[in-house]
Order: sequence, then structure tokens, then C-alpha cells
Amino acid sequence: MKNNILLLFLFTFVLACATNTKPIEIYVSVNGTSANDGSKAKPFSSINQAINKAKALKSNNLDAEIIINVLPGDYYLTQAIEIPAVLSGVSIIGTDASEVHVKGSVVLDSKWTKFNENVYVTLVDNSLDFDQLIINGKAQLLARYPNYDENGHYWQGYAADAISKERVASWENPKGALFHALHGGRWGGFHFEITGVNADGTPILKGGHQNNRGSKPHKEYRMVENVFEELDSPGEWFLNKDTNKLYYWPSEGVNVNEDHIEVAVLKDLIQVVGSLDNPVKNVTISNITFENTQRTFMEDFEPLLRSDWTIYRGAVVFFEGTENCKVENSVFTNLGGNVIMASKYNKDLVVEGNHIYNCGGSAVSFIGDPSAVRSPSFNYGQFVHFIDMDTVHGPKNELFPRECLVDNNLIYRIGRVEKQTAGVQISMAMDITVRHNSIYNVPRAGINIGDGTWGGHVLEFNDVFNTVLETSDHGSFNSWGRDRFWHPKRGKMDSLTTAIPDMYKWDAIKTTIIRNNRFRCDHGWDIDLDDGSSNYHIYNNLMLNSGLKLREGFNRVAENNIMVNNSLHPHVWFANSEDVFKHNIVGDTYQDVGLLGWGKDLDYNLFPNEAAMMKPQIYNRDKHSAFGDPMFVNPEQLDFSVSKNSPALKLGFKNFPMDQFGVQKESLKKIAKTPEVPKIKDPSENENNPVVAWLRNQLKSIESEQEQSAYGLNTAEGVIILRTWNGSPAVKNDGIKKGDVILKASGQKVITVKDFFRINSENKSDKMELLIMRNQSEKQITINVK
Repeated sequence: MKNNILLLFLFTFVLACATNTKPIEIYVSVNGTSANDGSKAKPFSSINQAINKAKALKSNNLDAEIIINVLPGDYYLTQAIEIPAVLSGVSIIGTDASEVHVKGSVVLDSKWTKFNENVYVTLVDNSLDFDQLIINGKAQLLARYPNYDENGHYWQGYAADAISKERVASWENPKGALFHALHGGRWGGFHFEITGVNADGTPILKGGHQNNRGSKPHKEYRMVENVFEELDSPGEWFLNKDTNKLYYWPSEGVNVNEDHIEVAVLKDLIQVVGSLDNPVKNVTISNITFENTQRTFMEDFEPLLRSDWTIYRGAVVFFEGTENCKVENSVFTNLGGNVIMASKYNKDLVVEGNHIYNCGGSAVSFIGDPSAVRSPSFNYGQFVHFIDMDTVHGPKNELFPRECLVDNNLIYRIGRVEKQTAGVQISMAMDITVRHNSIYNVPRAGINIGDGTWGGHVLEFNDVFNTVLETSDHGSFNSWGRDRFWHPKRGKMDSLTTAIPDMYKWDAIKTTIIRNNRFRCDHGWDIDLDDGSSNYHIYNNLMLNSGLKLREGFNRVAENNIMVNNSLHPHVWFANSEDVFKHNIVGDTYQDVGLLGWGKDLDYNLFPNEAAMMKPQIYNRDKHSAFGDPMFVNPEQLDFSVSKNSPALKLGFKNFPMDQFGVQKESLKKIAKTPEVPKIKDPSENENNPVVAWLRNQLKSIESEQEQSAYGLNTAEGVIILRTWNGSPAVKNDGIKKGDVILKASGQKVITVKDFFRINSENKSDKMELLIMRNQSEKQITINVK
């Protein structure tokens, strides 16, 4: 027994000694030399030298923990830093991101001469191929038309004639010009290279592969760059690759022969790549500024299942086949494409405390491999016939990111070139947590989930606003769920999902949670769950402007949310959607479109006025809801907690924290912006006279003598039909028309919208008799209400 105890003690001691082995430290300094040994006293001059030494050390001791200490300075890479599985346990740590800069550029040391009154010219090495010119740390403008205007909206300045025959004819050599245009529906952007000119004077275009729901380029929202003749304003430059001459019109205050000039020559800076069988483990990248890389919009893009996206599977800092890796406390700026990407198999990747801004593509992306998806389709119109479909639940293999964290990052002004981008993009992944990030000033969604595979994500305490600035029909949060159950023909999808009610869980196997976030979108919806998005729990969110859209999908539970000045937008719900909307505060009535059913349970919500509440009661919903002033505590300071006397509390609403949205890291919180404060509508404003939707037609009570006169009424009573939808049952078969005024319904007098909704709720038939005023004459009609 004593011998056993002694052996156990010795084993524990040896294990403790092994565990407490100090890491090996390697040092890099801009003042070092390649002949040095990498010690603190004799540091290497480049990070790649340190990487090579780390490989040598690992060959002798695979378990060695190695820290590469990067001392202050600018490090110009000649090739990307590659970290394979053999370098597991290696950390690259700068002294501070303000002191350590890793760059994909080279310094341009050239003598400039005057080309004309405004433009300078210099000869550059013929080996240089670059598309970014950086002077004193600021990217300059590739010669473009129209000229750059920060407030110029699309492309920061757009023109319908960007590549007109007349304009192209004015260029001596159009070849190599770059044409950028929005999607015809403004769902993203397209990018083309002009390779020549047709006989009719129109340009020959190569590209346009950057969007998964193609269209012709938008006719108006266009821009062209990389054209010598368009070099006509300060800050613009052009490289003639035939003569190796670089032309530049200096920005104000720039001295071309004295200032620091760089050109971007690399598209990526760190590649951490292993495999599922041999992953890279425990790599940390910290306290470094990464900057100045090439743009990547003309690289190969691949479709992300049936979402609207295609994507370049690459990034400045790229992870594939990794476990327990981390990117923290770093700065990413002036990067041409995607910033950080987890591709295929990644587990427990942490992206934390970073400052990401002024970059061309997405900030943080989690992109699985399509081989992990069962019976995948790759375009909106594609589908796999049920007879050929793999019906097993969940992923097919392990090539997807999972259990990763994006925490406390400040992200803004990304998507400066590519418009099909997001602050955080998730596709073919599982259990991704996105927490305490501030994301704003982006062209499209702040956070985007491209499909239902495979759910389990948690989005919490984020502050997402100033989104969808250059696109349309999206949300600050945006998602799709075009998974195996989804079909582009609604009738077939209805049949399939009726026969197999839980089919949506074949791919969305875990519930995605959206909680405790603050969203504001001014050109779409605050939260937009589009085509087929299913299995979501949405609670404790503050939506400041555009409300919550739930398009066709299943099992979405939205509770305890606040929708300022807006409401729920239920679009084309399934008859058996099982959706729940309870204990919410809304600022308007529901904005429904084409529902086959009104979900499982909509009730105990607080509306701004009685008419807004009565509309859903027609459909036997919100029977226990109420209306009135929610009594927000301090909305002028973005505190939408409700006071102790609020009627919302009696309905089961519970206050949630209003001071924890967005980045909490102190250094980033100091510089992070917050959303615009909304002007709150008076809860009693137009209480009897709101414009409300009914069967997709817009109604409003008569409210003035002027309207009485205009419609030829005897009294200022009745309900005006402001707008109709041709597909509405109430419009078909010579039903209601725009400009009609409803005077009676089912024989009862209609004075206001509230009366009309009350009569509707009492009607048990599929039809309703109306007395209307049409063209100043009374007329009796029968309409369909279902």
C-alpha cells in the first residue's frame, strides 16, 4: 500500500512538472536580423523567421508551447504566415495593437515628377501588382466615375452612364476598367472587369459571379474605376501596367516626395490550416494591427446553398481545420476583402475584443463545407425531389464550424467594396455564439444566417444599427431557411410540410436564440427571418424602428420584445406554422401579408390603441391583449424599460437590461457609436384613425369635413379604402376598390375602423355584405373575407 501511494505521488509530481513547463519564447523586432537566434537580446527580423524556428523546435518536442513575441514596429510580409498542425500551441502576440502592425503592403520609394498641373507620376517596379495605394496610413481612391462622395449613398457616388457607349468611347484604353453595380433588386452587388469593347461600342464584361440570385446590373446604381481619364480629383490614382507608371493627384496636405507611401500586394496575412484528422490546436493571435491587403471581389466565389449569397472562401486571417484557436485584442483595417473566416471544420474558435473597420468584405464569417449538408441545393430555384432526398436529420459529416464565439468586437464600415457582406456571417454551422458586439454602418445585414443548417446559435447583447445602407429588402439581422423542406413553388411546399410537419427540423436541428439585442434598421426590418427561417426563439430584444418580420417558416417563438413605432410583420405563414407571439410591446398593428394561418398563439401583447389591437382579434388572436401607453422610463436616453404602472407588466411583459447592448470592452466602448434615438409616436395619436392593413388592403377612418366632402358623404363617418391588393379576397370578383368608403358591414353602421373590425370579428361567414360609397353613389356589394 505504501509503495502504491509513493508511486501515485511520484506520478502526480511528474505530471505537475510537465504541466508547469514554461513556454519557449521567441522574439521578433524590426531592428533584428536574420542572423540572430530569436532571443530577446537577439530577435529575428521577421515573423516568418520565428515561424521557421518554431517548426524546428516542434520537430524535437511536438508538445512544446511556443510564444512568438512581436515587438513594436511595422512588419511587411512578403508572403502570408502559414500555421499548420505541427505548430499547434504557438501564439503570435504583439506588445500592443497600437505598436505592432502586420501589413500586406510594400513601401514605395520613388521619385515623383509633375505630369500636369494637378497630377504627379512615378515609375514603379514591373513586379508590383496592386489595387490599393496607401499614404500616411490612409487608402487613396482608384480613379473612378463618378467621384467619391462619402454621402453619395450607393458606391459613395453612382451614375447611370458609368459605362455608357459615349463614356467608354472617351477612354483611350478601357481594358482593365472595373465596373461595379448593385443587383437589379438591390440585394447585393456585382463586380466586372472590362476586357474589351464590342463593335457597337458597348464594353465586354467579365465577372458578375458575386451573387447567388442573378439579375442584370442595376440601371442607375453604378460606378466604374481604374480608368486613367477619370483621374480628375484629389486623392485619385491610376497605375498603367503597360508602362509601369503610377499617376496620383495628391490629397490635401500630401507631399508625394516626403510622405509615407505603400501599395498593397498580398490578399491574406495569416493562414491557420489543418484538417479534420489533424487539426491545428491552441493557436492564439493577439495584440496586432493587420492592414493593407488587396481586394478580392474578382476571386472565385461559391454559392452558399440556396441563400442569396456567394462568397470567396478566403480571408486575411483564415482558419480551417482548427480547435481552440483565438484572435483577440487586435485591429483590422484597410483590408481589401473578408477579414476573419472559419472555413469547414473549426471547433471553439474565439474572436474577441477586436476592432474591425474600413474593410472591403465581411468581418467574421463561419462557412461550412456543402459536403456536410444532406441533399443540398445551391440556388433559389433548385430543389431535390423528395424521392431522391436524404431524410436523415442533421449534418452528413464534420466539416463545419461549431461551438465558436464572437465576443466584444467593434465592427463598422465593412463591405466598403463588396455589398453581399455582413458583420458576422454564418452558413452551414452549429452553435455559434455572437455576443456583445457593436456592428454599424454596413451596406447590408449586421448579422446574417444563410440557412437552417444546423442552428443552435445564440445572438445576445449585440448593438446592430445603421444597416442595409446600400441594399434593400433585408434586416439588421437577416436569415434564410431554404433547407430540405423548402420549395420555390409554395403549393408543393405546403403539401410536403403538411405531410411531414417536423421536416424543418431535419436541418434546423437546434433552436437559434436571439435575445437581449438592440436592433435598428431604416431600410428593411430590425429582425428579418426570410424564406423558411425556422426554429427560432426571439426574446428580450429592443427593436427601434422597423419591427420583426417572420416570413414562411416553422416554430418561431417571439416573446417579451419591444417594437418601437412598429410591429410584427407576418408574411405568408403556413397553416401549421406553430408560431408564437406573446407578451410583446408593439407600436402599431400587425402588418400581415398572405397568411394561411395565424400561428399557434398570439396573445397578451400591448398595442398602442384599440383599433390596432382589434385587427388581429378578427382572426381570433390577441383576445387577452390590451392597448395603451407602455410608459417607457427614459426613451430619450434609449432606456425603454417600462415603469411599474405600465399596462404591459399586467400582460406578463418583463423588463430586461437596457445598458448591456454592444461592446463592453472599455477601450472599444469609449469609441463605439450608438443608434439614433427614435421619436416616439404618442400612443393616443390618431387613436381612431390609424392607417391599418386588412387582407393586404389599407384602411383609414374618415376624420375630417374635407374627407367628407371629397367622398360625397352626408357625415364624417365611414372607412376609406386607401389602397387595394389585387390578390386580396376582398378585391376579387368585383369587390372593394381604391377610393370606396365603407358605410355599413353586415347591416351594421361603420363609423370608424374599430367598428369595422368589431363587425368582422363577429362575422362567421366567408362573405360579408357591405354598403359602400363609390364615385359619390351608394352601392351594395358582397365581398369575400377568406
